[in-house]
Amino acid sequence: MSDDFSHLDEHGRARMVDVGGKAPTVRVARAEAFVRMSPELAGKLKDRTLPKGDPFEIVRIAGIQAAKKTSDLIPLCHPLSLDQIDVRTEMTATGVRIETVARNSGRTGVEMEALVAASVAALALYDMCKGVDKGVEIGPIRLLEKTGGKSGSWKRS
Repeated sequence: MSDDFSHLDEHGRARMVDVGGKAPTVRVARAEAFVRMSPELAGKLKDRTLPKGDPFEIVRIAGIQAAKKTSDLIPLCHPLSLDQIDVRTEMTATGVRIETVARNSGRTGVEMEALVAASVAALALYDMCKGVDKGVEIGPIRLLEKTGGKSGSWKRS
């Protein structure tokens, strides 16, 4: 069983993968989350007139903090020393697109850090907006691209 599933031992028990023998490489992952909302709420966001103030700095900081806490949230993730976390927001016709980039030089990838950053940034935006519109929707949340490591590069088509 452990040959097919790296996070399971030969008895099917969960385990943290041993990455000690891997060579460190530069690893980068990009992820995104969409936050869909009503036109009224999108207008308030665009005009920066939400009752709680401008949410975009809160969203950025929430994503950065979340990426640094990924191993506390996802049981089998390794604690990583991150070189960079970037969180950017973009207004769209139907809401807000959040894009995150995680980067490090290490023995394991940063996909989960990018995904956790995008997820928590989206939740922070929901928290800032829920007083105006509780019908806000989050999703999809997805990996866009990753580079580095033994498996090489991957990009969503």
